[in-house]
Amino acid sequence: MVRTVGTVVRGIRLPIIKAGDDLVNMVVHSVIFSSETEKYGLRDKDVIAITESAVARAQGNYVTMDDIALDVKQKFKGKKEFGIVFPILSRNRFSTVLKGIARAGRKLYLQLSFPADEVGNHLMDPEKMDELELNPYLEVLTEEKYRELFGAEVKHPFTGIDYVQMYREIVEKEGAEIEIILGNDPRAILQYTKDVLVADIHSRFRTKKLLQKAGANLVWGLDDLCTASIKGSGYNQQYGLLGSNKATETDVKLFPRDGEKFVAAVQEKIMELTGKRVEVMIYGDGAFKDPVGKIWELADPVVAPAYTAGLSGLPNEIKLKYFADNQLKDLSGEASQEAMKNYIREKEARLIGTLESQGTTPRQLTDLLGSLSDLASGSGDKGTPVVLIQGYFDNYATE
Repeated sequence: MVRTVGTVVRGIRLPIIKAGDDLVNMVVHSVIFSSETEKYGLRDKDVIAITESAVARAQGNYVTMDDIALDVKQKFKGKKEFGIVFPILSRNRFSTVLKGIARAGRKLYLQLSFPADEVGNHLMDPEKMDELELNPYLEVLTEEKYRELFGAEVKHPFTGIDYVQMYREIVEKEGAEIEIILGNDPRAILQYTKDVLVADIHSRFRTKKLLQKAGANLVWGLDDLCTASIKGSGYNQQYGLLGSNKATETDVKLFPRDGEKFVAAVQEKIMELTGKRVEVMIYGDGAFKDPVGKIWELADPVVAPAYTAGLSGLPNEIKLKYFADNQLKDLSGEASQEAMKNYIREKEARLIGTLESQGTTPRQLTDLLGSLSDLASGSGDKGTPVVLIQGYFDNYATE
């Protein structure tokens, strides 16, 4: 039978998920029910991807603002003044966490990167920055200088939020003082305080090392907060507050924990009920950048915090158009198709670095699949926290 389609992606609807729900059975039965209702079969190597928020919600993995404040007090040994460097600009990410941090201090020194944060949210127009001949590698701006150069109000073009003002108001509403500077060398904060909370995500290890080497006293990161339960709260032993999202005005949902057990349980249950060996992963933000807004989507510490063994590694693919323009340039029709299929069947175990693979995407399978899942499920009201991906590991030679 001639194969007419390649990869197929389906968003799978689930009931509303609450803390304490048996999410393994919910996922398994929803996928099987969908396959029976929509008349498609499950196959070996299908991928079932579950959004991290569904897993964390079922786990009840939440902390309160007071939990965060208590942990900050413990980490900074009760000190009331400390610095925070490189948080992202976000209403549902860092802003909620900042409330808890502010409850632990009397005065905070907040350093923001410019012209944009780590994931591409801008505090200023880069072209105006260039016109003003500001050197983002060397200069440090006070909040007063920032306002003088860029205006009394600088709103994000998409959200309409003045993030500098928003962060100031959050801290002051918690009864603390705040001093804000803009600079891209984390060591600038040491002119104000030697005790620092590192809030960046993907560059956090480098930031911590730079501060420690420059003589900082106490250096902690968001990944060091809420790594153990606080009076019965949720926690994430590996990522702490990284990957957290606003749940309510007083609570944040953490990144899920013990994900390996969850994905293994889903895989085992599917095998038990269908006889098919599927791969399973938990996914968060996709790893892609918006070419218009310039925002890099990945505000989570990783795309996939847990996955089954079959999803390890990189793709092993040839570039069809390269092969068609070179090895197949003198063939056409069925002869060309058969030659292509034979080449794929006989391709080397690893093609990375060869001409045949140039232009293919050298990224982790879980990053690719997680990005695909994130785009399919969205973050709004689709109601499909599970994504079923079929045919992803097939190729042109698969019948």
